[in-house]
Amino acid sequence: MAGELLDNQGRGDVAWSFPSIHPEGRKYGLIAVGISLLFLLLLDWEIVGWPLLVLSAGIFAFFRDPERVVPHEDSLIVSPADGLVSLISQVEPPEELKIDDGSGIEGLPDGPVTRISIFMSVFDVHINRAPIAGVIRRLVYLPGKFMNADLDKASEENERQHILVERADGTRIGFTQIAGLLARRIVPFVKPGDTVGAGQRVGLIRFGSRVDVYLPVGTDSKVLLGQRCIAGETVLGEIGTRKLIEGVSQ
Repeated sequence: MAGELLDNQGRGDVAWSFPSIHPEGRKYGLIAVGISLLFLLLLDWEIVGWPLLVLSAGIFAFFRDPERVVPHEDSLIVSPADGLVSLISQVEPPEELKIDDGSGIEGLPDGPVTRISIFMSVFDVHINRAPIAGVIRRLVYLPGKFMNADLDKASEENERQHILVERADGTRIGFTQIAGLLARRIVPFVKPGDTVGAGQRVGLIRFGSRVDVYLPVGTDSKVLLGQRCIAGETVLGEIGTRKLIEGVSQ
């Protein structure tokens, strides 16, 4: 199915399949399998070996990398992460995405914008994707704490990585990968100057985390607080569109 053109008129063929495992996670899963087999076959310690084997399956599941169908419409901003919309607020973008970094490329403008925070539990897919098509203008890594990523202050205090993407028309969108309680490494797949498509894989965060997305000025969220997002598929907003959307949990 990868690379196949699908539409809302029924064109294309789809079939369910097991998701692949990202190469970043295969080594951890294989190490865990090897240790579990050591306890089971050589040491005959089943009380340790079987739980480790179950843990191995969990590691493979954590690094699963399913295919996604990405809507291709220039005005749409798609979710960079799987997970729960835990915060929607009006905030100033991070200084690292605004200040003059000496590259001659503008950052985000001053002034409050809508920030959508997506919390990823250990059960979510942790591959992150580009919210729009464009050029990676900035990639800024900042060391920090490992507090609960669901807290608002995690945006400023946790280990994080800011990414700025610029479309061909000059529209810029920033988003931030934030480490959580269990996360201990943010792994980028891109670098400044790379051209990415909407929904393209740009990195991952190991073992529980959060992604903040800063919508452009004049753009409201199309997702609701408490809604679940799918990376590369869920539309977070439409550039230049403002509208109150209400929903009821049930």
